[in-house]
Formats: sequence, C-alpha cells, structure tokens
Amino acid sequence: MARGRDGGRLNGYESEAWFDFGVGIVGAAAALAGLLFVAISINIERILAIPTLPSRAAGNLILFVLPILIGTWLLVPGQGTTVLGLELIVTGLACGGLLLWLIRPSNRSGEGTAFWLLGSLLPSVAITALTVIGGTTLITGSGGGLYWLAPAVVVAFATGLAGAWVLLVEILR
Repeated sequence: MARGRDGGRLNGYESEAWFDFGVGIVGAAAALAGLLFVAISINIERILAIPTLPSRAAGNLILFVLPILIGTWLLVPGQGTTVLGLELIVTGLACGGLLLWLIRPSNRSGEGTAFWLLGSLLPSVAITALTVIGGTTLITGSGGGLYWLAPAVVVAFATGLAGAWVLLVEILR
C-alpha cells in the first residue's frame, strides 16, 4: 500500500500527498532537459543541416517540459483540485498539440510509417491523453486522479531519452 509523506494512505485526489513525486519529476526532467541542450549544442550544425531534426529537437524539449510543468503544478501549495485539474488539462492539451504539430507528416523524415506511429504519434497521443485524463478525473473525483500522471511522465521520459540519443549519438552515424 502506497503511503504519503505523513504516513497516511496515498490518494489520487489529494495533491499534498504527491509532493515528493512532484519534486522528483521536476528534478529529473530539468536535468534531462539540460542534457538535451548539451546534445543539441554539440551537434547543432548537423541538426540544422537535416530539415526534420530541428522539429525533432523541439519535440524532445517539450517531452521534458511537460513533466516539469506537471511537477510544478503539484508543488503549488494550497490550490484546490479543480485548479490543479484545469492546469493539467491545459498543460496536456498545449504540450500534446505542440508535439502533434511538430511530428506532422510534412516534418517527417524518411523513417517508415511504423516507426513514426510507434516512436512519435503513439507517445504524443498517450502523453496528452494521460495528462488530460488525470486532470479530468481529479476534477470529477473518480477514475484515478493523479495516478494517471505517472505513466504520462514515464512515456515522456522514455520517448525524450530515445530522441536525445538520436540527437547525440545516432546523428553521427
């Protein structure tokens, strides 16, 4: 059974119990975003030389900004569940919309459709949906609440790390 910082049972509808989760994801996402900037700066000439890579780099940055925003909203003291839920919904829609715009077909490189679906479209839709569902169920008080944020953050980190790997290592091949 999961326990909050005060030893009480962890609840998907009480943001105070998610403080440590917020601290953890903000720290991890900020560090990963910093590493992404290093990867981009090391290979900036190669990234700019390939027309589809700047949008891929921007998408990877969004994948780390989303957890930073989620964690930040969780750390705001004393806000109600409705406000937090609305912040999550707006954040999920804004980041998801930007991700989908960046991976639109005209920005695709020569990768196959299956790779694009599994590596770009599916994670973008999943991150958006999970964050919006988390905010919506938090407001309604049923359906999981903040528990939806954990898989959203995991998918964002995994997809962002894979993209950072491409921008740091694979671009040199």
